Amino acid sequence: MSLHARILTEIEERILSGEWPPGTRIPFEHELTAQYQCSRMTVSKVLTQLANAGLIERRRKAGSFVKRPHSQSAVLDIHDLEAEVLALGLPYRHEITLCSKRRSMRAEQERLGLASPGEVLHIVCRHFAGPRPFCLERRLINLAAVPEAAEESFTTVPPGAWLIERVPWSAAEHKIRATAADDDVAAALSIADGSACLTIERRTWNADNPITIVTLTYPGNEHELVARFTPSQG
Repeated sequence: MSLHARILTEIEERILSGEWPPGTRIPFEHELTAQYQCSRMTVSKVLTQLANAGLIERRRKAGSFVKRPHSQSAVLDIHDLEAEVLALGLPYRHEITLCSKRRSMRAEQERLGLASPGEVLHIVCRHFAGPRPFCLERRLINLAAVPEAAEESFTTVPPGAWLIERVPWSAAEHKIRATAADDDVAAALSIADGSACLTIERRTWNADNPITIVTLTYPGNEHELVARFTPSQG
């Protein structure tokens, strides 16, 4: 491993592990130069790469600081369901219908990307916009990555918002598809069996560690996804 790659990897690990939480000042360039006995140019290139990845913020004369994990506009936005509802001008509430700690099943292990069976927290949550169900959330949390989740009831703060506030994530994946409501989904969303739904499956990781996989199901006629993008620069 080159010295550049070693410095980059060690700083990334400190950020993604939470050893350096959001707001932490990264050592100054001259401090890193002395620590690693390298040129200032090497350190500057590492910090520039970290800034471009959205992990740190470089402030003129003040130094470099770890960015907050919810600032994820460059590649993927993970929206707060409460904010989505409030944007409609409706009151928000949620209810937890299942919160169970157990051993992962084989299919769940594969979906989460776990190397071996482990403890997971299985959560089912309904989100409401005014009096009507807005979204059905079904989530698995990898307790090896987020052990403190096992003691949380999620009655005050819903699972997604709780994770965003407490757990840094470095990568996420969305799968979006049209589905038909089965009996459970239809009952949870107060819609007819077989109704069209929009389903979003999201996985998030902290470095190579899976954090959570969640399926969000919305009534298809009441929800849309909007993406804004620019032409590729090749």
